[in-house]
Amino acid sequence: MDAHPIRISVDDNLRRSRLTVFFRLLLAIPHLIWVALWTVVALLAAVVNWFAVLITTRTPRPFHRFLSAYVRYTTQVGAFLWLTANPFPGFVGDNRYPVAVEIAEPQPQRRLVTLFKIVLVVPALLLAAIIGGGLTFGGGWGDLAAVAAFLGWFAALVTGRMPRGLRNLGVWSLGYGAQLSAYLLSLTDRYPNSDPNEHVLEPAPERSVRLALEDDGRRSRLTVFFRFLLAIPHLIVLSLWVYAVYLAAFVGWIAALVIGRLPDPLHRFIAAYVAYAAQVYAYLFLIANPVPGFVVQSYPLLVTIDPPARQHRLVTLFRLVLALPAFLIALALAYLLFVVAFLGWFAALATGRMPTGMRNAGAAAIRYMSQTYAYMLLLTPQYPHSCPTLPAPAPAEPEREPVPYAEPYISPPPEPEAAA
Repeated sequence: MDAHPIRISVDDNLRRSRLTVFFRLLLAIPHLIWVALWTVVALLAAVVNWFAVLITTRTPRPFHRFLSAYVRYTTQVGAFLWLTANPFPGFVGDNRYPVAVEIAEPQPQRRLVTLFKIVLVVPALLLAAIIGGGLTFGGGWGDLAAVAAFLGWFAALVTGRMPRGLRNLGVWSLGYGAQLSAYLLSLTDRYPNSDPNEHVLEPAPERSVRLALEDDGRRSRLTVFFRFLLAIPHLIVLSLWVYAVYLAAFVGWIAALVIGRLPDPLHRFIAAYVAYAAQVYAYLFLIANPVPGFVVQSYPLLVTIDPPARQHRLVTLFRLVLALPAFLIALALAYLLFVVAFLGWFAALATGRMPTGMRNAGAAAIRYMSQTYAYMLLLTPQYPHSCPTLPAPAPAEPEREPVPYAEPYISPPPEPEAAA
């Protein structure tokens, strides 16, 4: 598919001024007032533009320039307010800012999509309530964006830097919000894409808890319709297994305080639970299709965990407290997973496929939740990383053409030497 006509780009070094971070909300007040005033005019222009697109199938260039500047400006205000970028933005909506929004020239739009846009946009608004999105701030009001900004505020005050993972969560929110705003304003009829890889171009760092996704998106309508009933046996197994896991984690916590690492048998037992839970949730929430087995095995979504590593005893002692920020992000991602499954259920019943963007967003949520549980249960000393991008699936090896059979070459016998 062609690239989306609304794309976000980021040129940010993660450094933040502690003084401007502390007073960020106060500094943003002039922009919030200007956004409110501009929004009134932008909504009127959007109504006129809607009629223009219905008649001519294109956004008139004056409206395109005005509404594009509005989308860029609100995105930059959101980036400043939510600590995704550091400089104070301008008031005109140009791209001379670390967070830029590229908007393609006016393209033909489908009249039928334009006519029913206010209905078609409802699923995107539901996702925006979690990821971030909406007309006013270009993607700022989502739970995920708010949690990232809240945690990033404390981190930036202490370190003078915005954690890369939290910044990338903000980029995902802003990119989705910019596409949603452009769709609502009839700058494009392309639906906003919830795939984190669409907005965040930076790959997630390699971690000791990894997720691989090899899924073609096809779903059986029959199993989708009865998905919850089919998952009940696995949910019962998980509910019984979790008590043994918590007991093993407590014993492992004592052992790690003594010897500085989780014993191998306990590591294997708890890691099997985390990997199995990821497969069950992937099936239940439509991120992967086949019914998983009751033991960890080859599956379209597979979580792998490195062997036990040395762990700092002081960090181990306060592990549950240190994991609280990660749990806040995991909670927001759990809400996202529910919304993705709810919308994906209807989409899969209608088309026989899980939309790629929602599938990848759900897989990113499962990966972070797996990393959080692995950290809490002492499987790894590495803190969960919130960068939402997924690794690209390995390309399939091309089939080799069969080599035609040939008779083996036999050299002829040597000629007898000529008589002297």
